[in-house]
Amino acid sequence: MSSVKNQFEVQFWGVRGSIACPGAETVRYGGNTSCVEMRVGGQRLIFDGGTGLRVLGQSLLKETPIQANMFFTHSHWDHIQGFPFFVPAFIKGNRFNIYGAEAPNGSTIEQRLNDQMLHPNFPVPLQIMGAEMNFKTLRIGEDVHIGDVVVNNALLNHPGEAVGYRVNWDSHAVAYITDTEHFPDRLDDNVMGLCRDADVMIYDATYTNEEYYSKKSSKVGWGHSTWQEAVKVAKAANVKRLVIFHHDPLHNDDFMDQIKDDTAQQFPNSLVAWEGLTLDLLAESPVDASAVSPHTKVSA
Repeated sequence: MSSVKNQFEVQFWGVRGSIACPGAETVRYGGNTSCVEMRVGGQRLIFDGGTGLRVLGQSLLKETPIQANMFFTHSHWDHIQGFPFFVPAFIKGNRFNIYGAEAPNGSTIEQRLNDQMLHPNFPVPLQIMGAEMNFKTLRIGEDVHIGDVVVNNALLNHPGEAVGYRVNWDSHAVAYITDTEHFPDRLDDNVMGLCRDADVMIYDATYTNEEYYSKKSSKVGWGHSTWQEAVKVAKAANVKRLVIFHHDPLHNDDFMDQIKDDTAQQFPNSLVAWEGLTLDLLAESPVDASAVSPHTKVSA
């Protein structure tokens, strides 16, 4: 648990989708898959457990004992692969509340995290983890109260289902919308409900419109959206800052620079997430996040 009560910070530990893509061409934005930490109102919330969770875990070792709340959007590999390598979960005295909705087949988040660690997929089972882990099955639309923090959820448009979240505290809000595919003829009511008037909207913009509607390799039906749709939602929902997230592993740093510039032209208060980016919602003087370097704390 964070000891700072008057705080709302969002830190990105993994920003990619589909598969981790380390290499010379992804150094600036990072190659780890989805993991976002929020330190808010004296609580620590962790969203998704992609390979970025391993990096977060290493950072947390200096803060033990650790108490945190983990929220999973769904259990596709790019959102859970870091969990077996999350070192704090192996340390007795740490405590984690782990939330996730049931999958369409009825399996709980506990069952799915357990199954990925069974032989022959992994050498040690989940039960060897020494931390206290309390698994909680979320109902769609259920509000979770953690101290003064309230977490809302809603169903997203993704194969096998996924859940989006909204974190509310002291008149501030951050929406975490990944993975989801936009509808061709309307805005998604569930997405709009999570994002309306939010300080920050983190949105699955895996593709560009050109890639999504490509006649040669259409991505329609793959369960992801575009930066152009992100802009459309951000404007309609009156979002203060838009964060492009869940980058395609084929998009190298130069490609992401172009998406950053194109998005900023249509929604100036926007940025493309990179590993190490920290947004401070309570900072008094917002800055142009599109102009700062990676690993810089940015006012939201």
